[in-house]
Amino acid sequence: MHELRISTLQRETMVDITARVREVVAEKQWQDGMVVLFCPHTTAGLTINEAADPAVARDILTTLRRLIPNQGDYQHAEGNSDAHVKASLMGADIRVLVQGGRLVLGTWQGVFLAEFDGPRTRRIWVQWQNFSPLN
Repeated sequence: MHELRISTLQRETMVDITARVREVVAEKQWQDGMVVLFCPHTTAGLTINEAADPAVARDILTTLRRLIPNQGDYQHAEGNSDAHVKASLMGADIRVLVQGGRLVLGTWQGVFLAEFDGPRTRRIWVQWQNFSPLN
């Protein structure tokens, strides 16, 4: 298993980690299979969305802030309850197909770490699943 370390600079941000994932695939010489990414944190998550226009990431964060405000009637008393809820909605893992050593993503898609309780240094675990040839 490989580990990425991503430093975030704000409390809430979407960090495009597509290039980092591509680097791992190239470095490990992974060819045909699936890369699995897992975020072992409860206040950050992973998603695939549009990477060409940064306004999309801002829209996602703005909408989540409106739906899940920082201050609310939360029972968790550490001051980051909203971050836990947002991370749960985002999800802790994603899978990306790899064909011929390249990530298989849509034209505008990118892989994002969604930070909801930064700034912090986050870990993303990267695991390879090889595809066996079908007969």
